[in-house]
Amino acid sequence: QVQLVESGGGLVQAGGSLRLSCAANGRAFSVYAMCWFRQAPGKESVFVATINWSGGSTYYADSVKGRFNISRDNAKNTVYLQMNSLKHEDTAVYLCAEGRYGSSNYDYDYWGQGTQVNVSS
Repeated sequence: QVQLVESGGGLVQAGGSLRLSCAANGRAFSVYAMCWFRQAPGKESVFVATINWSGGSTYYADSVKGRFNISRDNAKNTVYLQMNSLKHEDTAVYLCAEGRYGSSNYDYDYWGQGTQVNVSS
């Protein structure tokens, strides 16, 4: 069983930055892709970013490209999401997941509980 625990969410003003972390345990972290999705109130979860097992490939949703950066530290079993130039519309629960490299939620086997990000306008 894999456990994923997100942290780093909070309240920030528009234009500010936050760094989310997701710590994993339970299986060989370094062989799996990791991703971030987000779910706004009353909406479906949507893809944000993904990173392959080595960190050599990344892919972003158009809405965050150029503002967010996904990275990983396989020695620490942790994936990060650096979020800059935050906008009010980035407000959501951010969830990390582990699985295959892709942008569909069906690519991922295990999910965390999420961390809340609130961006005030």
